[in-house]
Amino acid sequence: MNRNTLNCLLLVFIFISLISFGNLAIAYSEEIPLIPLRDFFRNPEKAGYSLSPDGEYFAFLAPWENRLNIFIQKFSETEAKRITSVTDRDLVGYFWASNERIVYARDQAGEENFHLFAVNIDGSNPVDLTPFEGVRAGVIDDLRDNDQDMIISLNKRDPRFYDAYRINIETGELKLIGENPGNIIGWLTDHEGLLRLAITSDGVNTSILYRDNESQSFQTILTTDFKETLTPVSFTYDNQCLYAFSNLGRDKAALVVFDPKTQKELELIYENSYVDVSGLLISDKRKKLIAVTYLTDKLRYHFFDEEVESIFQDLTKKIPGYELALSSVNQDENRFIIRTYSDKSLGSYFLYDVETSNLQKIADISPWIDEKYMADMEPISYNSQDGLTIHGYLTLPKGVEPKNLPVVINPHGGPWYRDSWGYSAEVQFLANRGYAVLQMNFRGSTGYGRTFWEAGFKQWGRKMQDDITDGVQWLIDQGIADLKRIGIYGGSYGGYATLAGITLTPDLYAAAVDYVGISNIFTFLEAIPPYWEPLRQQFYEMIGDPSKDKELLESVSPLFLVNQIKTPLFIAQGANDPRVKKSESDQIVAALEKRGIKVQYMVKENEGHGFANEENRFDFYRAMEEFLSEHLGGKVEP
Repeated sequence: MNRNTLNCLLLVFIFISLISFGNLAIAYSEEIPLIPLRDFFRNPEKAGYSLSPDGEYFAFLAPWENRLNIFIQKFSETEAKRITSVTDRDLVGYFWASNERIVYARDQAGEENFHLFAVNIDGSNPVDLTPFEGVRAGVIDDLRDNDQDMIISLNKRDPRFYDAYRINIETGELKLIGENPGNIIGWLTDHEGLLRLAITSDGVNTSILYRDNESQSFQTILTTDFKETLTPVSFTYDNQCLYAFSNLGRDKAALVVFDPKTQKELELIYENSYVDVSGLLISDKRKKLIAVTYLTDKLRYHFFDEEVESIFQDLTKKIPGYELALSSVNQDENRFIIRTYSDKSLGSYFLYDVETSNLQKIADISPWIDEKYMADMEPISYNSQDGLTIHGYLTLPKGVEPKNLPVVINPHGGPWYRDSWGYSAEVQFLANRGYAVLQMNFRGSTGYGRTFWEAGFKQWGRKMQDDITDGVQWLIDQGIADLKRIGIYGGSYGGYATLAGITLTPDLYAAAVDYVGISNIFTFLEAIPPYWEPLRQQFYEMIGDPSKDKELLESVSPLFLVNQIKTPLFIAQGANDPRVKKSESDQIVAALEKRGIKVQYMVKENEGHGFANEENRFDFYRAMEEFLSEHLGGKVEP
């Protein structure tokens, strides 16, 4: 199956007290202990399990020298062998290139110029396959039937553009097979591993280029505005047509079969009237479509294959009370690794034998987290000022009456993303400290169709921010929020929304935490990574053009509204962040200090867009815990 990106992964003691905050208090139930901060944010015990193609081995990530490294274990043995020795930064993405060789990705200090490395399963012959400074590698196709090669993307020739290469996984020998003329933003292979599709963009228009074989030149078969999309996911198994997610002529993206020769949709396979279809499960062995996934309040499946559906139902009965996800399958598709999860647990990994229906637990991800002390994450919805339905999730602290609580509003990053149901260490940590946590999918969030997404265009700091404010008012109307103890915290775009919240609605929040957030939209757009350059005009359409929309962007850039800030502010930033440069945080800290306002500012020199190393996470969340307690009255671990 094609992989367009490497998947990336993320003492309990009783303390009974009454925290005074002016004339207000948070009462903690004797049954709910204060969970140590480290338990929420330490690395998992074991995670990222994956089967070898022949199903005889499995690999997983586990800490060594405080960093996640790759371990290999044979099913017939009890001991695992560590095959990497990384000490500077966790490894989070890897896959089986063959039965004998593992490929993994790593960058340096968060700068996101990922190199691809390969190593044998006995730890021998480690090779940096892409040892090019300042170059970012990605995987186009792992070539599951080819034990020697894979197809990758590199911006080696020009940092703005990704070319396609065939690379030998033993030696790193490269062969250019697709040169990017300057507008290609994605490549797709067929089931024979031939490079037959490319996606181009001029910033506002997207085209699909197609060829029957690699000896031909690419021809444009479809051009659409970027708002109207047909996204190829996989070739059909005869390699003649495409499975694609399409919103052509419809609001919600549906799964269709598209014929590149006639340039028409041949078949509508599945659509949902409420949300976009977002995932596809196919069987390489049986050469058929298995299921599609879509995300409403939780992840949902629609099956096309009765055999797999019956397996899923069997597993649901054997592991009640948890959501299930397929983590890995071997080439014969008779062994599955299943991961469970819920809102209260990162879950466990199980091995499932299809032929015997035997289910065997392999490992718990974070066994130190006791689910009975975790809070419920409840799907909610409310209406915006102009009548849109905003969906989200509310997590209330356990053991406390949900009245007049301190609140943390937690807008997501992206912003072209959405929050979903499941375990969040941040959310559970905040709930354990006594805060109600509200996450909302404001307009512009993805997954709810084209109309809802487009409603966020050029609405940074405007209606997108109003949707967040409306969520605060909803909590107040419900009697949940204490008016004087409402905080806001977010990362990336959520960091921008945090800064926008305390500049555009300066009386609403009593505390704010900005994590790698944008303070000045002009400088953010000027400094986008070079590989985002083909999408610059699209950003201008979605956020605003620095020239044509100068007044708009000035009016919603927190840096220009710094005189409005009176809310206590804590900022955290990675020094090597390639997406939101450190200067975004530096400039608003400097502007506030110029006014004589001291800002709590944490910079980690070995981090990028978010803190990956656990000691840095500990520092950040410890500082956040103390900061929020000071201003909102939540609990602090001694």
